[in-house]
Amino acid sequence: MSDQDQTELLKSRLAEARSQAEPVCIVGQQSKSFYGNAQVGTPLSLAEHTGIINYEPTELVLTARAGTSLADIEKTLAAEGQSLAFDPPQFGGRGTLGGAIASGLAGPGRPWLGGVRDMILGVKILNGQAELMRFGGEVMKNVAGYDVSRLMVGALGTLGVITEASVKVLPSAVSEATLVQTPDSDVDLHALSEQLLRAGRPVTGLIHWDNRIYLRLAGTESAVEAACQALGGEQMSATESRAFWTSIRDQSHPFYADTQAPLWRVSLPPKAPLTGFTGECLVDWAGQQLWLKSDMSATALRALAQEHGGSATLFRGHLDDCDAFQPLDAVQTRLHQRIKQSFDPEHILNPTRLYREMEAA
Repeated sequence: MSDQDQTELLKSRLAEARSQAEPVCIVGQQSKSFYGNAQVGTPLSLAEHTGIINYEPTELVLTARAGTSLADIEKTLAAEGQSLAFDPPQFGGRGTLGGAIASGLAGPGRPWLGGVRDMILGVKILNGQAELMRFGGEVMKNVAGYDVSRLMVGALGTLGVITEASVKVLPSAVSEATLVQTPDSDVDLHALSEQLLRAGRPVTGLIHWDNRIYLRLAGTESAVEAACQALGGEQMSATESRAFWTSIRDQSHPFYADTQAPLWRVSLPPKAPLTGFTGECLVDWAGQQLWLKSDMSATALRALAQEHGGSATLFRGHLDDCDAFQPLDAVQTRLHQRIKQSFDPEHILNPTRLYREMEAA
């Protein structure tokens, strides 16, 4: 694992770009370059800004530079029997800590284990004026700046260049198993999820695809064994189970094979109806996240998602005159603009990546 602190170099490059009113395009390993609207500006790479700065297994906290690869972090944590609970995607086997935070994407265990925003403790960023700022810290009780750290999650670098982050880590489960069930009729995933929760089953993944339910259980050996006996179904081997959930997380599963077709990510609140969406669908997060290949228009799909209390993101692919993310309402727009103005008044950080018209330089 490399260990390089390029903070001053990044600060200098950003200051130079600002002096020339030149927008910058923040990049790492570019594993998520497809995500969001088209990137514009001079590349500002954090790929060499790497290294784990501090890791205290007993404190369940890790601090690392933004360019540190997720693979290196996983390896370090695994040696201590720990892991990143939010299980960030590693598309193409690549990905960095900074990219995981900037994208805000989490794996199949999100509803049960928490997301990126739940695990972020503190960040260091360069704002749009090339000023180094720190928010939060390495402990939960250090609340000063804690909420600001959360603002960076999912902002895709539009509020600041993340240079360093502290995240909470958790002990890895002692035992894990995946059950595959074939329901006799349409299944109510919300009801199933509630039933499993009431029964105290150690669920960490629930997917419906191709008329099959994939249920991941993780916890103590006794709890997992008892759940498997009570719930029934075909049990995957340990190797098959790891490969399956990794393929879901990293989108190497056959469902995602057609990378040319538009892929929608529909986010829904618990208990929201899943009706009305047409096309090929993989239901994740026990019904709170739908991966959808559909010929529905962006307007119709987003209206339906909004009617159900959620939103629809064009995750992969391109449609003319369609922003990647669900348009904001008037109140959200004003709030977004005020926050953007505070961190990047000249709009040089990843302009248009989130909302093209609102963030243009």
